[in-house]
Amino acid sequence: MSEQRRGAVRSEASRVAILNATAALFAEKGYEHLSIEAIAAEAGVGKQTIYRWWPTKSALVAECMIEGFLMPGGAIPLNSGDIRSDLEAWVVAVFRFTEDPDNDVLIRSLVAAASDNGDIGRRLHDRLGASSELTERLAAAVRAGEVRPDLPIADVGEVLVGAVVLRILTREPTDEKLPTRLVDIVLGGPRPVA
Repeated sequence: MSEQRRGAVRSEASRVAILNATAALFAEKGYEHLSIEAIAAEAGVGKQTIYRWWPTKSALVAECMIEGFLMPGGAIPLNSGDIRSDLEAWVVAVFRFTEDPDNDVLIRSLVAAASDNGDIGRRLHDRLGASSELTERLAAAVRAGEVRPDLPIADVGEVLVGAVVLRILTREPTDEKLPTRLVDIVLGGPRPVA
């Protein structure tokens, strides 16, 4: 005998409509003026549907970020064939995003949501950690012989993401040489001189 799930089944079409509406209204109004009522109206669902799936506005915004509806493509490093340049460009782009005052509320809500909700924290870890596009780019670099084959890929990803999170929490300004230093550290030294 199979067990039936209790509660309403989560409609993928409604979920995507809610995430799209959240991203659009966030871009238009910002976090402070974003309301569940407006999101529900824009998505064509009831407020209760949103609250059933996301207990808080910050949890909903966090899911938008995790799912790539906010900052689409921003968490994906390039693959130009030069891992050092790709990682440096990725770190620079992420630092610029986190240091932009317009993104401050988004970032704070993401950190708050991850702190308050273990599931969001785990999903954020998955998105930025071992199964992320960052680690996929590092794995491609190992396969291409750009870096040593025993490079601890998951650890490298966590070190880079940890540096970003530390900057977010401390709100320390980033000097222009930090991305290069971080990449040198995680790849085991500076670029070899040709």
